[in-house]
Amino acid sequence: MQTTFVLTIVVGAPVVAALSLFAPPLETWGQRAEFAVRVGALVWLCTATGVYLYARRTESGVETEEADAAEAEAEA
Repeated sequence: MQTTFVLTIVVGAPVVAALSLFAPPLETWGQRAEFAVRVGALVWLCTATGVYLYARRTESGVETEEADAAEAEAEA
């Protein structure tokens, strides 16, 4: 959860800033906030999915290594 939060801030802030350069003029603070929330939600979704897939892959690898070690120990 902390990884998702930190990555979203580190990646999201520059993405929102960069995309705001190419967005139509945002006249009011409400429009600016709405733009940041919409882009931020997309960044969060992508980051959370990436972190989940990474954790799932890493956890699967650890379980496989532990099973291999236990199997080798049982054979010895």
